[in-house]
Amino acid sequence: MSTEQAPAAVNRKSRIGTVVSDKNDKTVIVAVVRAKRHRLYHKVIRSTKRYQVHDPENRATLGDTVRIEECRPISKHKRWLLADVLTERDVAEVAATEIDRSLVEEVQRSAAHAAEASGETSDGGAAE
Repeated sequence: MSTEQAPAAVNRKSRIGTVVSDKNDKTVIVAVVRAKRHRLYHKVIRSTKRYQVHDPENRATLGDTVRIEECRPISKHKRWLLADVLTERDVAEVAATEIDRSLVEEVQRSAAHAAEASGETSDGGAAE
């Protein structure tokens, strides 16, 4: 019999949610959606709960899917710790300059088309 004991495995609650705010330093707000059937009407009811989560390295950003675990109280409202970033937010593959160029060209084409349409109606009305 040794005086040392192996550390007991800690069974902590875990949730998966989406980061809805990352404005604070070392804190993110994670929304966890839960779906449950109504016991009488059998309609699926979705409820959302927002957790303040401790993120010491500021790894999570807005839109990330993360896994959080409960922990000791860190502050008045923070009782959850960021365990893992599962998927990072999806970012468009197209560069902003390409989007801007295509948008400008589209606006110019629509303006030219509108000018032609209004020019034809005024010319047609003046010729007759």
